[in-house]
Amino acid sequence: MFKDADQFFASYIQRFLEENQAARDLAERLRLCGVGLMPLVDHCTLRTHDVDLRARQVLGLGFRQDEALGVLEFENWWAKVYRRPGYPALFIDQAFAGERGRGSLIPQWVDAHGDQRFHHIAVLVEDIEAGIKTLKARGIECTGDIVGKRGSDLRQIFTRPEKKDGEPFTVLELIERHNGYSGFLPPQAEGLMKSTRE
Repeated sequence: MFKDADQFFASYIQRFLEENQAARDLAERLRLCGVGLMPLVDHCTLRTHDVDLRARQVLGLGFRQDEALGVLEFENWWAKVYRRPGYPALFIDQAFAGERGRGSLIPQWVDAHGDQRFHHIAVLVEDIEAGIKTLKARGIECTGDIVGKRGSDLRQIFTRPEKKDGEPFTVLELIERHNGYSGFLPPQAEGLMKSTRE
């Protein structure tokens, strides 16, 4: 389907921008000053019913599972992270099968929107409070509180989910990283997941 990772990201990010006002507004402002959105994208998330099946496409584009992180397990869902130098990380998640997956938001989202688009794009920022303030001034609200304490390795927040056909759809994530940390801490991911429940 895609000949290379550049084409994959260009297509998926363009589709995300068409469907998410917060990201579209940010991308336009960055384009005007010559930065563009891609250099600031920390990671992108694909939701699916089957991580390993969905990962086949990105493995074919030269991504490899981050074995140091392994399988990230949360209350009722799990994920794997795929990386390729020079590209944003891809975070692919699904609900656990059976009783353990009960209550996960992922299956309902995938049933409504499929697994051929990003659920969210995380944009790396230096000052998450300033980012929230700027978004708010443009009428874009964030949900919940910042996950992660000031000065910690990782701080994150989602914008309020945009809706499609009355269902929560895409979100933009602001992410602040420190101390060279490139992972995904379970408390943060779990807290972000809960912040999109509507």
